[in-house]
Amino acid sequence: MWQSRPGVLGWVMTTDHKRIGLLYFWTTLVLFAAGGAEALLMRTQLARPNQHVVGPATYDELFTMHGLTMIFFFIIPMTTGAFGNYLLPLMVGARDMAFPRMNALSYWVFLASGIFVYTSLFIGQAPNAGWFDYVPLANVKFDPGHAIDFYCLGIIFNGISSSLTAGNFIVTILKMRTPGMSFNRMPLFCFAFLAASWGLLFALPSLTADTLFLFLDRNIGTHFFDVAKGGSTLLWQHLFWIFGHPEVYILIVPAFGIATEIIPAFTQRRVVAFPLVAVAELLVVFIGFGVWAHHMFATGMPTVTVVFFAAATGVVVIPSTIQVFAWCMTFITGNARFKTPLLFIAGFIFMFVAGGLTGIMFLAVPFDQQVTDTYFVIAHFHYIIFGAAVFPIFGGMYFWFPKVTGRLYYELPGQISFWIIFVGTNLLFFPMHIVGLEGMPRRNYTYPGGLGWGTSNLLETIGSYLTTIGIIVLIVNLVVSYFRGAVAGPDPWHGATLEWTISSPPPEYNFAVLPKVSSAYPNWDYEDRAEDRRKLAEGVMVLEQGHEQPVSSPIDGWWAEIVEMPHDSPWPILLALAMSICFVLLLLHLWMGFCFALAGIVLVLLGWHGEEPQESVA
Repeated sequence: MWQSRPGVLGWVMTTDHKRIGLLYFWTTLVLFAAGGAEALLMRTQLARPNQHVVGPATYDELFTMHGLTMIFFFIIPMTTGAFGNYLLPLMVGARDMAFPRMNALSYWVFLASGIFVYTSLFIGQAPNAGWFDYVPLANVKFDPGHAIDFYCLGIIFNGISSSLTAGNFIVTILKMRTPGMSFNRMPLFCFAFLAASWGLLFALPSLTADTLFLFLDRNIGTHFFDVAKGGSTLLWQHLFWIFGHPEVYILIVPAFGIATEIIPAFTQRRVVAFPLVAVAELLVVFIGFGVWAHHMFATGMPTVTVVFFAAATGVVVIPSTIQVFAWCMTFITGNARFKTPLLFIAGFIFMFVAGGLTGIMFLAVPFDQQVTDTYFVIAHFHYIIFGAAVFPIFGGMYFWFPKVTGRLYYELPGQISFWIIFVGTNLLFFPMHIVGLEGMPRRNYTYPGGLGWGTSNLLETIGSYLTTIGIIVLIVNLVVSYFRGAVAGPDPWHGATLEWTISSPPPEYNFAVLPKVSSAYPNWDYEDRAEDRRKLAEGVMVLEQGHEQPVSSPIDGWWAEIVEMPHDSPWPILLALAMSICFVLLLLHLWMGFCFALAGIVLVLLGWHGEEPQESVA
């Protein structure tokens, strides 16, 4: 009753969180390759002074598309869409997400938004004003055509997917935990994804409003950002960074969650200061909403305002430091086995601390004003984003590979891939600190000789290719392991959470019997697992009457009711298709067609809600 349809149609109509997680994984991997190719082209152009690998217009498109891809189409969907979708229900003892069809819709909208944005690149109309898209550079006067319209509509379209995913995660974490999993028994991974989800829901409206205002300015004739007509160019920056700085924490907090699951498994030690780490994961996003204007110290804001945001920048360091100390103490007090996943987490801690230290330097307002728009900022940003967000993703790929595939990866190539990526990443980004302090401006497609920047840029380019080789080794290792790796069994690492209590790969229904939970490390509670086996043998707590899922109270995890979950459905992909048509018609200014497409969305929603499953009280 839980099995998906066979063949391609089964994947198109699936509402299974594991299949949707895999769809996210492969889609984001393709987009990661696209963003990486754009980065390599930029680094090849900048390897030596006065090169002409690409022209200035193409370079503008490359660095804009690179930023958009890595932020909106790789890191967020890889952590939340792939890791979160696949693992969250397994970790909380659920059989699916709270809203399975909405979960499928979020993937198809994400895919459609990615195709929409990348279509611009293939037709020569790619966004070209940076991923931050500052006005007046992005106004229609200076950038006619559809390039910025692709940016505005693509961001809004992608934001719909992220908002759906965030809301689904929040309800799943709060309401779909197996009865008995109270808040203090919830894995740290779930706290991290809860923090990221709340952050997305509160941050995305600001960005959506900003891009909507810009689209109206460009196409309808409003004046939100037109100073001559009473608008403000700084309004764009404020609204953008109200999203943009919390976004940094939204990107790395899921990586914190991945780290807090890998470290216990390879140290066989519960994370030190569990409650503090859980609160810190929530606080780092919350405090991050008060930091946005530290990106704007060079815009002429009043000194008292600048001082406030400088102080907030210092305060946000505190919850991050709590987590770093907890991770390190868990390493020290546990019995660390430096397999490939733990190597990536150790590398992540190093990169996060290094990037955090350069971030604290921006507290000094004169220093911040001096290095604004230089490569020093790029170095800091990439140590945080690539080192602190992407390294745990790589570690998580290795860690959960046996659970997803039922196979073990090859350890030696895994460790080789780590060291190549680690050395390449530091060779790529560390010299940027030096050329940034020497005054090299960011976003320029070339630079003159004789300024002393050539050697550093050449090293950076070598580092970019070395990092690429390491990533290729990683992917090839996992692909070969999928076909030839040894059989993994249900729990090769002696992991701590519920996904390691079931077979690898997990069955369609996840858990044959609702698992008992007495701590945040349920796989190490052997008596509970023995009780699960007894209940399964006796047919107790198996919910075998249909596509059923229990719902529990948000805080204490008390049994509330049983709900009938929706199964495979065509409506999510049809709704995403109707929404795609709407955005294309908006781009082309076909207003009448847009109204008809809206009517199509209404019809699909009517069909969707005509198939609501029934609820029954437990």
